[in-house]
Amino acid sequence: MAQNEKINDMSAMLEEMRAQIADLAGRVERLEADLKIKPHAVAAVKTTPKTPAAMPAPVKQEITEEEILAISAALGAYLGVRVHIRQVRLLSSSAWAQQGRVSVHTHIIPHTH
Repeated sequence: MAQNEKINDMSAMLEEMRAQIADLAGRVERLEADLKIKPHAVAAVKTTPKTPAAMPAPVKQEITEEEILAISAALGAYLGVRVHIRQVRLLSSSAWAQQGRVSVHTHIIPHTH
């Protein structure tokens, strides 16, 4: 392909892009007119610096009495004695998730043909 053909192809592509941009600009203007948005209001919204959103306070999760009874029953069945739970705390730890992923990845699945 000759140099002139490449330049002509690029020029045609550039003109097509300009036409698409003009079309999009017209569509935006029509949408703004339909919504009765004033151009200076749009500019003000665009130039207003965004303030970082405050982090929401952590939600304190409560453990219901039913859940405590279920934990007590499970421990009682495991240990073979009646268990009295004095305190239950919710802990989040990525160690359990990591160990679960390790366990899944180490399973050897037999390959059948």
